[in-house]
Amino acid sequence: MPIRTRLEHYFGFSEHATNWRTEILAGLTTFITMAYIIFVNPSLLSKTGMPLAAITTATCLCAAFGSILMGSIANYPLALAPGMGLNAYFTYTVVLGMGVPWQTALGAVFLSGVIFLALTFTGIRQRLVAAIPHQLHAAVGGGIGLFIAFIGFRNAGIIVPSAATTVTLGNLRAPQTALAIFGLLLIAILQVLRVRASMLIGVLTTMFVGILCHQVHWQPSTYDLTAIKATAFHLDILGALHVGAFEIIFVFLFVDLFDNIGTLVAVTQRAGLIAPDHTIPRLNRIFFADASSTILGSLAGTSTVTSYIESSAGVAAGGRTGVTAIVTGILFFLSLFIAPLVGAIPTFATAPALILVGGLMLTGLGEIEWDDPQIGIPAFLTVATIPLTWSIADGLSFGLTSYALLQLLAGRARRQDWMLYLLAALFLLRFIFLVRK
Repeated sequence: MPIRTRLEHYFGFSEHATNWRTEILAGLTTFITMAYIIFVNPSLLSKTGMPLAAITTATCLCAAFGSILMGSIANYPLALAPGMGLNAYFTYTVVLGMGVPWQTALGAVFLSGVIFLALTFTGIRQRLVAAIPHQLHAAVGGGIGLFIAFIGFRNAGIIVPSAATTVTLGNLRAPQTALAIFGLLLIAILQVLRVRASMLIGVLTTMFVGILCHQVHWQPSTYDLTAIKATAFHLDILGALHVGAFEIIFVFLFVDLFDNIGTLVAVTQRAGLIAPDHTIPRLNRIFFADASSTILGSLAGTSTVTSYIESSAGVAAGGRTGVTAIVTGILFFLSLFIAPLVGAIPTFATAPALILVGGLMLTGLGEIEWDDPQIGIPAFLTVATIPLTWSIADGLSFGLTSYALLQLLAGRARRQDWMLYLLAALFLLRFIFLVRK
């Protein structure tokens, strides 16, 4: 049997009705929408005193490793990279705010990854996912869809901050905003025409028009790959084991756990990969890839590595198998050598893709029984709070906690749902912890 045929059988091309062209384009689309992390992550972590070149190399390396591992062993179109939010917590709260050396902070990331791995092997993480009512899966997907669209509107300049109303309409005549609107219309037209590569064509065309309009400002830079020696294996695990670092490990563990669950549920539901009994196949492999990537990230010199919601862009482009993630990972690996070139992709070019991907993720909201308050209220809180709190974990916390409370107060609590109520209690503790912080 030819290698190509064996690979198609392994990844399940026939059962997912996909092909190499679709999967490769989907992987490229995912990469383009999340390539910003190559520059954003180093710019954040470098404020801790970590060398910029070392973090850039570590970011590309860990994103490549995590995405390829996810695609090859779990066979899901989920790409991984150092998580946004967690890198800000690493920098501003742990290192700059608490005065913890970045080496010790990396040690805390390492320990959280080890705990992730232990929770995976014992089946606890899988039970946590199973405890989330399937009625909330669609709500999580819809909330994340609004979240992604909101990010896209902000990056496009269509929505801007306002002291009076929090947000308001931006200047639509601004050159980059006008280009983003052009990209939005182009992708929308291509989707109406059923062009599978609509996202990729839209992003690249918008970037090209931006170059012609002199709106792509890019300065080439170089860096030495051997610079990773400045952060690789410099983590301080013993320092992180100090009792004062426990709360740091807890936050890394907790936020990554539920951000990952939210992303996982949203992407798999959008891709139609959730089983008829509302379970996610090969869940232990997904969590193994995630935990292993976090451990590698701490060893290489970056904050927690997690699944990226931008994977939804690849799914919207037709990606259904692990080949999508593998292609994304290969492109991150190539970025080790051409990282300065990737910086030429402006945010106004990727913003339209994020907006329309977010819109596509709202289709699952029709599955929710809105007229049943015990489902409709938690679903609404989930959908609303994910974008408004700028956190998948917060939105999931509101939805699941309210669902558990309504079940208890209505006298519908069941003993076999003990994990659900334990999870709700943990979420309440998380809210208390965040308020205290």
